[in-house]
Amino acid sequence: MRLLRTGAAAPQMLASDGAETRDLTAADPAVTSFRDIAARAAEMGGIEAVVDALRPSAPVVPTPAPTALRRPVVADEVWAAGVTYAISEQAREAESALPEMYMQVYDADRPEIFFKATPSRTVGPHAAVGVRADSTWDVPEPELGVVLYEGAIVGYTVGNDVSSRAIEGANPLYLPQAKVYDRCCAIGPAVTTPAALDPTDLEMSMQITRDGAVVYDDHTTTAALHRTIDELVSYTLRSDAVPELLVLLTGTSLVPEDGFTLLPGDTVQITIAGIGTLENDVIEV
Repeated sequence: MRLLRTGAAAPQMLASDGAETRDLTAADPAVTSFRDIAARAAEMGGIEAVVDALRPSAPVVPTPAPTALRRPVVADEVWAAGVTYAISEQAREAESALPEMYMQVYDADRPEIFFKATPSRTVGPHAAVGVRADSTWDVPEPELGVVLYEGAIVGYTVGNDVSSRAIEGANPLYLPQAKVYDRCCAIGPAVTTPAALDPTDLEMSMQITRDGAVVYDDHTTTAALHRTIDELVSYTLRSDAVPELLVLLTGTSLVPEDGFTLLPGDTVQITIAGIGTLENDVIEV
């Protein structure tokens, strides 16, 4: 089951099972966000139970065009895990003046978990992500996002952890500046429920176009994730009063070659099987 959000002034939540799309907001005008559904799911035994309860009175509607979709979940906070794929470890070693620290994190008991974005710094599908004006080397980072409601996994989405490799590579202590800034994160195009998805082996791809030409195109699978999702969630929740609704990005699985940098005007497409394609243009911020 994929949950979609459309509309701006009058948001609508839709549920799509591949065969048909139903308008949940038409069935209950109080359901206008993923948060509304997740709150009911906590009492009713799951997202699917909420959708099933609304289905009889939810009309079938055309599946919206990709450009009509909005951010499917507006999380109170976005967090991210780092150095969870071998390719990410190798990239961090290559860019950093202190490469040994990334080797230690990759094989350590404790994963790297860091704060990524607030709602105001996060955009949805077909909105522009940003690259910093004071950075010379910037990359998109395609990631599987885990959606948590009151600490429990309630879905999966696609995330783009846009980052400055120049700033982080200059000194690891600059990580917050490399990661947290205006339009630094994109989430979408849908939230897929846990019952509909096995997150341990999902095909993932990223394509970057510039002036109509493809300048990057590669794919991988979440089976290459070095840590389990439960482990990453566990460390995110430890000794912290996390907000009601949180998205945890699980690490960078595809990294453009050294020397490649995002430019304003580029378009990034990240696709994860069973969730969809997150597309964003790039601007300078």
